[in-house]
Amino acid sequence: MFTGIIEQVGRIAAVQEREGLRRLEVDVDPAFLEGVKPGDSIAVDGACLTPVEVGVRTFVVQVVASTLGRTLAGGYAAGDRVNLERAMRLGARLDGHLVQGHVDGPGELTSVRREGDTVFLEFRIPREVHRATIPYGSVALNGISLTVNALREPDLLEVAIIPHTWAHTNLAELEPGGRVNVEGDLIGKYVGRLLPSNPSQPQGTD
Repeated sequence: MFTGIIEQVGRIAAVQEREGLRRLEVDVDPAFLEGVKPGDSIAVDGACLTPVEVGVRTFVVQVVASTLGRTLAGGYAAGDRVNLERAMRLGARLDGHLVQGHVDGPGELTSVRREGDTVFLEFRIPREVHRATIPYGSVALNGISLTVNALREPDLLEVAIIPHTWAHTNLAELEPGGRVNVEGDLIGKYVGRLLPSNPSQPQGTD
């Protein structure tokens, strides 16, 4: 479990294709890896991955086909910057929202608008996530816990990015057409799943 508060932006150092998976080596500031050991959980752009090797300033994850199919991990290349967060400790302060690291699918940036120091980003997101999202609720984009500023039918979502988030995540590198990992709000998805089936009101994610 994660909070959506990005601890560091790392960089993909190397990519190796293996049968049925991709091996990603990620370069980070050494402080990020203090206390991290193989078998722990790290969110890479919001996708929960398991380090199988941990060095002084790099860690290695192996990404299987099912994760490659629903996240950005299948397109990473050496030099790409990725948002990173270690798993939260039970009982620690929850500054963002409950993020599982289970990406629902990709989102696509459709527009960028600036008003003073705030940057408004509009994304096209999976419709099942859109149905489980409410205005001023929470969403995770590339692992970042963000407040939903506006929802537009049938599948558009807008978030407002403050200067700190713009400077300390990889969102500033996005251009229209760029993609992000999207994870809908955990509570919203469970509520949607429990609602009675109604053809005119689709349920939440499967």
